[in-house]
Amino acid sequence: MEPIQIAIIVALIISVIIHEMAHGYAANWLGDPTARLAGRLSANPLVHIDPLMSVILPGLLVATGSPLLFGAAKPVPYNPYNLTNQKWGEAIVAFAGPAANIVIAVVFAMLYRNADVLGLNATFEQLSFSIIMLNIFLAFFNLVPIPPLDGSKIFPKFLPYSLSIRYESFRQTLEQNVGLAFGLVIILFVFVLANPLYQLTFWLAKLLIGA
Repeated sequence: MEPIQIAIIVALIISVIIHEMAHGYAANWLGDPTARLAGRLSANPLVHIDPLMSVILPGLLVATGSPLLFGAAKPVPYNPYNLTNQKWGEAIVAFAGPAANIVIAVVFAMLYRNADVLGLNATFEQLSFSIIMLNIFLAFFNLVPIPPLDGSKIFPKFLPYSLSIRYESFRQTLEQNVGLAFGLVIILFVFVLANPLYQLTFWLAKLLIGA
């Protein structure tokens, strides 16, 4: 495996850890200490890394030349009933993760745009673009309103009350059947979402770097 590929995997691991920490900090800010008490606000990667989703899956995707790189850290625990804002609290906690990825993408886009001024070489530019791509993709993917993804906790807040109740029932059913939920996500991703998400990610990444 090339050094640039290893660097991209490390960047992905850091990105998904920041994603999960953002959930925890948002929950703590809104009055729920569950993540903090569980030690999940720590920057120590060992408390966040999931061997399969954080290391093995990204490594396999890179090794097989996949145009998309994906991974995840252990989900941060939180108790929605502790949140001070019962109407929007869960949605805010859910959005914090994708928002953190967007911030990472914007920071590296700024570095990319100023590479000459900062004396950064072509290898760093390549790595920066990859980091921008993977963080935009992580943000968009997690915003898809399919349980257990973050979007499933945001989407019902914008639905009429009757539809929101039905959707919440659907969400709870899938969250109680994790295998079914991830199976549905994988099927929709492979057959429906992969290409549109990649195209949207690539377009926005190019826009951010001014290309």
